Amino acid sequence: MAAVKDSISSDTSPRNPRSKITLAILGVLAVAIFAGLCALGTWQVHRLAWKRTLIAQVEQRAHAAPSPAPAQADWPALTSDNAEYRRVTATGTYLYDRQTLVQAATELGSGYWVMTPLQLPEGGTVLVNRGFVLPDWRKSKSAIQQTPEQASVTGLLRMGEPGHGFLRNNDPAANLWYSRDLPAIAAARGLTDVAPYFIDADATGNKDASGRTAPVGGLTVLNFPNNHLSYAITWYALAAMVLVGVFIFVREEKRSRRKG
Repeated sequence: MAAVKDSISSDTSPRNPRSKITLAILGVLAVAIFAGLCALGTWQVHRLAWKRTLIAQVEQRAHAAPSPAPAQADWPALTSDNAEYRRVTATGTYLYDRQTLVQAATELGSGYWVMTPLQLPEGGTVLVNRGFVLPDWRKSKSAIQQTPEQASVTGLLRMGEPGHGFLRNNDPAANLWYSRDLPAIAAARGLTDVAPYFIDADATGNKDASGRTAPVGGLTVLNFPNNHLSYAITWYALAAMVLVGVFIFVREEKRSRRKG
């Protein structure tokens, strides 16, 4: 019984106040965590504003009447903010023998985007994403067609992508492409005066030799998830919890010092 009483007495004995150094370290950590959480919340607020602007731009541009694709003289002024997702039209000559297949994953499965150069009559070349194809398409007659062809295309203007895909880098020497890197594709295909944008073609119903629709256009993603508000609330809520934890800690520390 005496041992039990000694144990109870030891457990209920007042805790010694923490040293000033310990309190200083804990205080610095609390401030750092609080500031970090607030910064993450504020970043998500900025992302929310950016995402809303993007959605508004896409809604306005993608569903507007098509206009002529920017001419070569206008290319230097194009940016993602002022040009992307415009609905445009272009007419020229498809150079099928210089097209490039870029790996893609879509709602139709895994396959390729068919990037075909469109030589413009007024000069310059625009790469056109004619649409998505499954892997076996590359063996079809449509894939190996060599004869240039006059064509018109309507679709969405997209700015070029970085030189790498998700966790993979393009390998022009091996003809392996994971992103629509326009300068690299142009260099690999011997193209000059290539636009800094490509055109995502609308669904036009092109048929391959077997009568199937290929490439399948009109697959541009126009619906963007917007969870930034909930993320911001989460980060700010965690920051508030840090403040509550600090308040409880300070209160208990004061009690411990009074008892001491």
